Amino acid sequence: MAPKVVLVTGCSRFLGGHLAARFAANPDVERVLGVDTEPPPRDVLRRMGRAEFVRADIRNPLIAKVIATAQVDTVVHASVTANPAGPTGRSAMKEMNVIGTMQLLAACQKSPHVRKLVVKSTSAVYGSSSRDPAVFTEDMGPKDLPSSGYAKDAVEVEGYVRGFSRRRPDVGVTTLRFTNFIGPRIDTVMTRYFALPVVPTVLGYDARVQLLHSEDALAVLERATLHELPGVYNVGGDGVLLLSQAIRRAGRVNLRVPSAAVPTMGRFFRGARLVDFSPDQMRFLNWGRVVDTTLLKGEFGFTPRWTTQQAFDDYVSGRGLRPLVDSGVVVAAVERGVLGAAARWR
Repeated sequence: MAPKVVLVTGCSRFLGGHLAARFAANPDVERVLGVDTEPPPRDVLRRMGRAEFVRADIRNPLIAKVIATAQVDTVVHASVTANPAGPTGRSAMKEMNVIGTMQLLAACQKSPHVRKLVVKSTSAVYGSSSRDPAVFTEDMGPKDLPSSGYAKDAVEVEGYVRGFSRRRPDVGVTTLRFTNFIGPRIDTVMTRYFALPVVPTVLGYDARVQLLHSEDALAVLERATLHELPGVYNVGGDGVLLLSQAIRRAGRVNLRVPSAAVPTMGRFFRGARLVDFSPDQMRFLNWGRVVDTTLLKGEFGFTPRWTTQQAFDDYVSGRGLRPLVDSGVVVAAVERGVLGAAARWR
């Protein structure tokens, strides 16, 4: 049975806003609420049609009033993010991810109308280390528990979701562990990373990268919401790319940096407001991560339309990325910038 009243968190971002638009276009869904602290961009707001934007902070207990008043029966928690914003971005990101999830789950627990919860999680909960298996299945845990950043947030979020599921066994809970998103329309740490004219990597490492097209991500979230599919599912495109292969396909220049210089490199790019690398993301660039999607294709009933390679190629063509004309000049310029930053940080 299709949900009647759907609430989507994070509607000012790509996934939340476009997902709310999909539900608004579905005549079987009576009412759609998009919740965020700021309104979606104008083009997304137009796409959302009859969906109602509610300016609310899920970190505030008042979110319970929104859910109760609207008699929400299905909650899609799509606001867990890896993208910090502003000078206090990481602390605000953690508050929104962890405290926001706690308040949202408390609101869902109080409401007798809620019968389904869909949570956007991440494969980052498996961590990244030299001891990782070739492929992670849903019943595996991390070899090295993430100690900071988005990955740690996601581990805590999933812990709270499991606790909620025990307290409200009548609510169907679907947890989706997405691999890194890619695509011409979505903005993530990875899309900004591969768009750099010179892409830094760690000397001696060539991580395996598994990606998911943003349109496939929307389709998975939509299917989880409209059908009864409780459980935990890995979600990623078929196949992998080596980091070096992806950089070449994007026409970028690979700048190999010794591991001792990686923290300085991260500060340099963060200070230039190009890419904000967190420690867990830096480990991912060392070791990579690949997940098994057997349950996604079998029990969940979804096969991604794009493979990892096809999704990446669509991102490259959609963003209009072109090979650099004189890569040697660019490499020299970036090396000077990194060395200069290193000298300043001594």
